[in-house]
Amino acid sequence: MLIGEYTHTLDEKKRVSLPAKFRQELGKKLIITRGLDTCLWVCDKTEWQKLFENVSKVGVGLAGKRDIDRFLLASASEVEVDGAGRFLIPENLKGFAGLKNRIVFAGLGNRVEVWDEKRWIEAMKRIEKQADVLAEKLGEVGAL
Repeated sequence: MLIGEYTHTLDEKKRVSLPAKFRQELGKKLIITRGLDTCLWVCDKTEWQKLFENVSKVGVGLAGKRDIDRFLLASASEVEVDGAGRFLIPENLKGFAGLKNRIVFAGLGNRVEVWDEKRWIEAMKRIEKQADVLAEKLGEVGAL
């Protein structure tokens, strides 16, 4: 299971080191794409296939379906982790997530989110303020 929070730095060649714990679980070939909340999603090919299958269940007649295909699928890239554990974040994705120098990797079970450190801190402050309300909502649907 992909869990934990790790901060790394983009190097001069715009590569970043994938946390060692995530390397073990994700392997050498990753899929990286736009995620929700202006972060990036990283997963292995198996999880990517599951996501694709779930998204594909909805017909293309719905405008929202076509838009989410464009958002998630068109921006996706397969990247390879080198021997030193680094990978290159495609420029379009780096720009989308506003990645500067310091990057946070957040393990969320079946995927990793990649955030600009400042955006991550802001998001966590917002989430912390409403954690009780979020837990209440999850309790109402039996998820907590």
